[in-house]
Amino acid sequence: MPRERNQVSGEQKLIQAQSDWGVTYTPTRICAIEGSTVEIKCTYIHPSSINGHVATVWKSFWFTKWKRNEPVDLSTESQYAGRVQYSCYEKSCTLRITDLRDSDSAEYTFRFITNQRDEGYTGSPGVTLYVTGLQVQLSRGYSTWSTLTCQSSCPLPDNPSYVWYRNGQKIQAKGSSYSGSLHYTDSNNCAVQGLEEFPSPPVCAYDKSCNRVMNTDRRICAFIGSSVDISCNYNTYGSITSKFWFSPERSAEWKYSSQPEDLSEDSQYSGRVQVLETAWRRSTLRITDLRESDSAQYHFKFKTDRSERISNLPGTTLTVTDPDPQIQVISTTVHQSYTYAELLCYSSCRLPDHSSCVWLRNKEKIRSAEASLYKGRYYPGDSISCALKGHEVFPSPSVYAPKLPSVSVSPSGEIVEGSSVNLTCSSDANPEASYTWYKQNGNHLQSPSKEAEFVFRSIQSVDSGMYYCTAENDLGRKTSEHIIINVKYALKLPSVSVSPSGEIVEGSSVNLTCSSDDNPEANYTWYKENEDSPKASGPIFSITDIRSEHSGNYYCEAWNRRGRHNSTLYLTVVAEKSVMIMNTVRLTLVIVMLIPLLLLCLWTRKKKTLRSTTEPHERVETIELQSDPIYVNACDSITAAQTEEPEEQEHQV
Repeated sequence: MPRERNQVSGEQKLIQAQSDWGVTYTPTRICAIEGSTVEIKCTYIHPSSINGHVATVWKSFWFTKWKRNEPVDLSTESQYAGRVQYSCYEKSCTLRITDLRDSDSAEYTFRFITNQRDEGYTGSPGVTLYVTGLQVQLSRGYSTWSTLTCQSSCPLPDNPSYVWYRNGQKIQAKGSSYSGSLHYTDSNNCAVQGLEEFPSPPVCAYDKSCNRVMNTDRRICAFIGSSVDISCNYNTYGSITSKFWFSPERSAEWKYSSQPEDLSEDSQYSGRVQVLETAWRRSTLRITDLRESDSAQYHFKFKTDRSERISNLPGTTLTVTDPDPQIQVISTTVHQSYTYAELLCYSSCRLPDHSSCVWLRNKEKIRSAEASLYKGRYYPGDSISCALKGHEVFPSPSVYAPKLPSVSVSPSGEIVEGSSVNLTCSSDANPEASYTWYKQNGNHLQSPSKEAEFVFRSIQSVDSGMYYCTAENDLGRKTSEHIIINVKYALKLPSVSVSPSGEIVEGSSVNLTCSSDDNPEANYTWYKENEDSPKASGPIFSITDIRSEHSGNYYCEAWNRRGRHNSTLYLTVVAEKSVMIMNTVRLTLVIVMLIPLLLLCLWTRKKKTLRSTTEPHERVETIELQSDPIYVNACDSITAAQTEEPEEQEHQV
């Protein structure tokens, strides 16, 4: 769940700096007339970067309700189907609601989520919308003098001007109230100037028997080829001498343009019009086999023995169109092998609340589903469509999960470091898919977006690799195949080395190695200083049975079509004679160090020999020397061979 940031009571309550996040509504309270259209506007701000990454808004919506601790996108609510539109640009967003109903009165709150998916912001509290109708309040004065006031349940914005009607005719009053002398047959209506299409119900000056017409519906939408009933209730003071329905749009066909003519006598409606009295003082115009040209306003007119009533008030507006059913995904719950979906079938024509629909899965009828709201399982590969009952030949576009996305790279040729590269992901899906790009190592390159492109403004060698994208909508998710990005770049300075390392002796073998970071792969040539011809080609130059004349500077030249560089090393070869001299010197030093020890050993040995040849009683003067046992042992070892021969001679004597 995205991290939540809220604006409370007009003040920004933020985790980060106060000025980093915010939503501003203009205004915060709106009063609108029932049946009209309203626009609710806001602007917002967010940090330019989050956690070191550029922050952009990838999703924004308005809501009035919460479900399972999550705000419910207004565009997914069935009661707003076909009536809600978002218009968002840069850092502003406008909610437009048409055909306002009393039930639309609510608090509307804006929420946006950035591409750093744990960062979301809700501008709460939002905008409070009040939907009101107009009512005429009558206060009687002396005799026939009365005061009329046009009232609403909430204060209308901008101190509007008003339009007043008496017996369906405009009068010269413009304020929210006016006073005047009223006749007992008069009926009175008011409307906001500019919104004359939505007047108040008529009010009689004295009792309910004044002349008035009250339309049952302001607007009706019907389909070509179908039938429609347009009804009204009427009252009169006196006896009715004539009554009929007419359409102002047909005035060109009238004998006198100011004198409406009975619709049942119009050739365009011949055989298709019927007027029914379905109840006391209730008239119904029925038009069959509807045509698109029947789209118009329809009025009811009656004439009494005392007056003729022709109204300038709006009648009932009929719109005739082809059935255009659409499916809206209300909610989904993903399971392991299927998705549980809640879908709404609706039309741009306002349908009755309990309209019957036909639902189809893969063009086969779902027998258990006939309501406009469908709840059921959606399996991978399924496509769901709907049609209005009786108009099955006009099915809705199917909704389905994304198909396997296709990926492409632009430009299509060689990709050079520093250039601009676009990765494009596209998938057939309805509702429209959101896309996310990934690198093979699992790095998440961007958050879901309706934009299918991922752009490298200045691609680098480290961007080389395998990429893939996912396409996702409410009904499923699909992953594309991989695409390889191979970024070519200029040659880097090569490195050179010698193997084996250490002293190089005549007669041995040596490898000189050259390597460089390159793409495309480099070619290598070895040269010796002051020699024109190359010594070898390839990254390794091998010298066998090396000689002193091989000593010197060597350089490797690495090159490809994007450039060339070279690097140098110095090679020193030690002659074989020099090695023998060094070995002789070492041996001489060892011998010189051993001579003193040898002399000491010989002296010690001689002393022992003298003792052994002296008579037992002969006094011998001896000199004793203190010797280290180590030297004594060494001497014994050195003179062992010498002592052995005298001992043998002694035994012979």
